[in-house]
Amino acid sequence: MAVTAGLGLLLGVATGSTATLEPIRVSADGKGFVAGHPGTPFRSWGVNYDHDARGESGRLLEDYWDDEWETVRQDFAEIRDLGANVVRIHLQLGKFMTAPAAANPAALARLRQLLRLAEDNRLYLDLTGLGCYHKQDVPPWYDQLAEADRWEVQARFWQAVARTCRGSPAVFCYDLMNEPIVGGNVAEGWLAGELGGKHFVQRLTLTPRGRTAQEIAAAWVEKLTSVIRREDPDHLITVGAIPWALVWPKAMPVFYAPAVARHLDFVSVHFYPKAGEVDAALTALRVYAIGKPLVIEEMFPLHCSLAELDDFIGRSQDLAAGWISFYWGKTIAEYESSREPTLAEALTAQWLKHFRTTAPQWRRP
Repeated sequence: MAVTAGLGLLLGVATGSTATLEPIRVSADGKGFVAGHPGTPFRSWGVNYDHDARGESGRLLEDYWDDEWETVRQDFAEIRDLGANVVRIHLQLGKFMTAPAAANPAALARLRQLLRLAEDNRLYLDLTGLGCYHKQDVPPWYDQLAEADRWEVQARFWQAVARTCRGSPAVFCYDLMNEPIVGGNVAEGWLAGELGGKHFVQRLTLTPRGRTAQEIAAAWVEKLTSVIRREDPDHLITVGAIPWALVWPKAMPVFYAPAVARHLDFVSVHFYPKAGEVDAALTALRVYAIGKPLVIEEMFPLHCSLAELDDFIGRSQDLAAGWISFYWGKTIAEYESSREPTLAEALTAQWLKHFRTTAPQWRRP
């Protein structure tokens, strides 16, 4: 692990620190976050730890956290040393629910261990739930459920997770689902958006029955947030949304429309600016400035240069209360030691070095 002592001291995350994490809440002006009481301004600068890039399998966290806990421990140390303060974790429904009304105690126990690991490394967790990324791991009984019964299972998932996490200061937020979409039909099925063998997008209904998208989203969000808040009234809740305003400039938010957003503590959107279109991305971002803190929960120089992404981050400071990129288990040194690195590997190494270098700048409110 590449430990940069000076950076660690500057960020207050040096190995062996005995300081405790302070709970995160929305600031009094509603525009950002504060840690503790009376409240130190807090800006998230984090990574999605959503799959393992070592090897060709693209393993998800639950695929290896039982047998390779040391791998997870080392990855968290590396994330800390990159200067991150938030790690976005993606929890798969099929690993946490063994039956419609039964949560998996082993998975919940491992989640408690992950909370302790985060606390030890002074990292907050963005806990994104209800994942069905690997279609083969989705329980057949779950896909056969009608909408109301499916939502009920989702509520029980969040009840179990919130009950497990409510006492931990390491929780930054609960993200109800990664990039949900509303409309669909029975022929399409619940999963959408297959990318690289993973399904990152799910539908909330296959039978709209005359309801508007906002009505469906509001009912779903209200159901899940009410369950979470009965178990854990303190930690923040959000939904990681696709920014349709970036695709269609006149598109209006669904999950951040007033009737839906009133149940959520802050806005989470996923932005991958295109080359030559940073201005357009910033214009789209302003659509989601609704008077709540706004976090860019996914970003990466996927369709633009590193310089353009850095420009996007810098110019979004007046709107954003944080940014979250990606870390896939391979260190900068591991990427750079490859004899014949691919273009993607070279880009990732370059980005991680930039992420580490600029951490003090972007974490500072």
